[in-house]
Amino acid sequence: MRSKTMAAALAAVASLVALVSAGSGASLAATATGCQIKLEPPAPRLVQDGETALVFGQISCVPGSAAASQTVSLLEKVGNGAMSSTPVATSTSDPLGRFQITTPPLEKNTFVAVVAGGAKSARRLVKVSPKVSISGPPDGSILFTRRGPVLGVHRNALSNRVTFSGTVSPVLAGDEVVLQRENAISGENWHRIDRSFVSSTGTYTIHHTFGVPGSVDIRVLVRRTRVSAPGVSESMSYVILQAQNPNLTIESSKNPANYGDPVTISGVDKAGAGIGLTLLARAPSTKKFLPVATATTTTGGAYAFPAQTALVDTSYKVVAAGTGPPRARNSAALFEGVKFTLNAAESPSTVLQGQTITFSGTVSPAVAGHAIYLQQQLPSGIGFHIVEVGAVGPTGLFSLPYVPFVTGTHVFRVRIPGDPAHEGAGSQTFTVTVNPNPGAIKPEPAHNGAPPSEGH
Repeated sequence: MRSKTMAAALAAVASLVALVSAGSGASLAATATGCQIKLEPPAPRLVQDGETALVFGQISCVPGSAAASQTVSLLEKVGNGAMSSTPVATSTSDPLGRFQITTPPLEKNTFVAVVAGGAKSARRLVKVSPKVSISGPPDGSILFTRRGPVLGVHRNALSNRVTFSGTVSPVLAGDEVVLQRENAISGENWHRIDRSFVSSTGTYTIHHTFGVPGSVDIRVLVRRTRVSAPGVSESMSYVILQAQNPNLTIESSKNPANYGDPVTISGVDKAGAGIGLTLLARAPSTKKFLPVATATTTTGGAYAFPAQTALVDTSYKVVAAGTGPPRARNSAALFEGVKFTLNAAESPSTVLQGQTITFSGTVSPAVAGHAIYLQQQLPSGIGFHIVEVGAVGPTGLFSLPYVPFVTGTHVFRVRIPGDPAHEGAGSQTFTVTVNPNPGAIKPEPAHNGAPPSEGH
């Protein structure tokens, strides 16, 4: 009888050892101690440089071995390095053998594994994107083409060159930094318009001159490497204007304007008072300028047309009545940007680890399929990065469910990037408190943390 019991015990141990030998990449691992560890994928599976992730799972043991109150040690392998031989963090399993450990701040793609009760788990990957900052003209600024702002005035060729600079962390010296422009009305269609490289100190500088008036939405991208996921900066929207005609100027009372807001087009005609003027407009969908209003100049040649309400980015031009050279009778084309109107709310504002919080609201105008981002504030409190990508529905509604795992207070906002017909817009910020979950934490859902497109 005793020999049969001994044989059964040896068979059980042999089956556990076989499990380890056959599945080095599995989430379960065991040793002859009779314990095994189920390690869930760390969450979030994609973080930014300097952020942490939650490592969690459960220890289970054969009868006679204890899964409770085990010391759980976290090991990590950073980039192309070796797995650490000493723990980088520790925790203790609960009465059911469950455990959770918050990683130290991560810098590059990192494999993690845990050791507890004489058993070692399989390793799991946390992808880490570099932190990419961008500095340039403030978001929403008016910029000029290489010929602006006044036609006929001699200007240095570099007068309207715009400089974008920033940092990449960790320092990925020599990696390409790409300046991209959004070219799609809906979805994400980013294209390279300029580039530079990360310096030995982690900085970059890109000089760019915009050649065509209109609306631009730009960002900076560092593509994925063997040690890092792709990283993108915040997107920024600008209105690009061409050179003014000093003989017949044209200005807007607000540029860019919010969707549905009226604006007043005004200026000065050097020909003086009593000149009849016609305001022409061209939207992205039309090929020609069409008349929309008339006015007559007053004292000193000043004029103002009745308020205009553009629903998409629109170019305006003024034509003066009478004879004379075209340069004197036609103003430059004034590009009027129109910003999305974004309303957002979150529910709830306090959650447990692994529970869903939903950011929802409306966008006007409704551009079905347009990308919309959930962004989280950086640990420094300066700047945001994308943690979820969604799409605007046919009626302008959007919903961005997100599951946070790292405890503490986090600040989020919703942002819709611009496109060739509208300027981007952001919501107010939302403060969310994530509390420890004393129960079983479900694995991160597949939709969580969708990254933005790398583009072309």
